[in-house]
Amino acid sequence: MKIMVPPPAPLDDQEYARLLAVRVGVRRFLRWSEKKAAEVGLTATQHQLLLAIRGHDDLRGPTIGELAEYLCTRHHSTVQLIDRVEQLGLITRNRGEGRDRRVVRLKLTGAGLGKLALLSSTHLEELRRLAPLVNALVESAAVPETP
Repeated sequence: MKIMVPPPAPLDDQEYARLLAVRVGVRRFLRWSEKKAAEVGLTATQHQLLLAIRGHDDLRGPTIGELAEYLCTRHHSTVQLIDRVEQLGLITRNRGEGRDRRVVRLKLTGAGLGKLALLSSTHLEELRRLAPLVNALVESAAVPETP
């Protein structure tokens, strides 16, 4: 039995314009972010790796698998990225304690923390600038509940 899904309601010109504005804003932010990362000697992916390590909620640091999830990449691609960033002296690998020493967790070095700090405050400022675009789209997309 095939379930019939009703077609989506048509969008108006303003909704398409808002969607365009958000997509353009996001793409500009990503390009801007790439340039800022390059200014401190990092690729955008290396910057994202540092942020994923620092933003992880476990004080022991994230595992490689957790980082692969954050970065939306495969495990082996994440390992290659980690290798390159480790060679730059920005992160360290730490083996698990106890019985299972196969678990590797990552931490930022002082140099890694420094580079991330250089990038993070300007990124938050830029995101605050983009917030009205995103908020406008979300507000326009909100459908009032019918009683």
